[in-house]
Amino acid sequence: MTDPRSSDARAVAPAAERNRDAILSVLRRVLPGAGTVLEIASGTGQHAVHFAAALPNLTWQPSDMDAAARDSIAAWRAHAGLANLRAPLALDVCRHPWPIASAQAVVCINMIHISPWAAAEGLFAGAARLLACGSALFLYGPYRRDGEHTAPSNAAFDAQLRARNPAWGVRDIEAMVQLAGSHDFQLEEAVPMPANNFSLVFRKGSPSGV
Repeated sequence: MTDPRSSDARAVAPAAERNRDAILSVLRRVLPGAGTVLEIASGTGQHAVHFAAALPNLTWQPSDMDAAARDSIAAWRAHAGLANLRAPLALDVCRHPWPIASAQAVVCINMIHISPWAAAEGLFAGAARLLACGSALFLYGPYRRDGEHTAPSNAAFDAQLRARNPAWGVRDIEAMVQLAGSHDFQLEEAVPMPANNFSLVFRKGSPSGV
């Protein structure tokens, strides 16, 4: 749930404030030391500002397919005034080519469960085209393990999502791993996170190309 917009168009998602530091602790380990990070479905823009400020050697490229979200991202960017935070791109993961020439990592937070499975397929297909061997694709959100929810609250959330849209829902980690493998990504880590979420760190191929 997102709070009402402020007069300067910055939207505020309370969950983004709560989870940003836990996510950042993983990103510090798995992202490259320099280069461009493409964030897919950046939402309000709070994460983009927080991560760009904390990781000044990286260029943070936010994106979203929703125009209202891009307005909020742009407002947060203007407020923060960070040199390494780019203007948001209009990007739909299911439409190729993506409007970016290169990136050294891709980050996608809380999108997979509130979009149809085709969006997950589009995400991995696009990331496979964009990223070099050894690059990271980072996902965050609720997931099931071995077909089972990890908490009753996640089961209830899944039911709410599917009631809103039958194409949405909490996905299985195993299904994500299988999809990743079809695009030359391997699961490097599944990191348990607060509030019964996971950080999934996928790596494209291997640095040696094997």
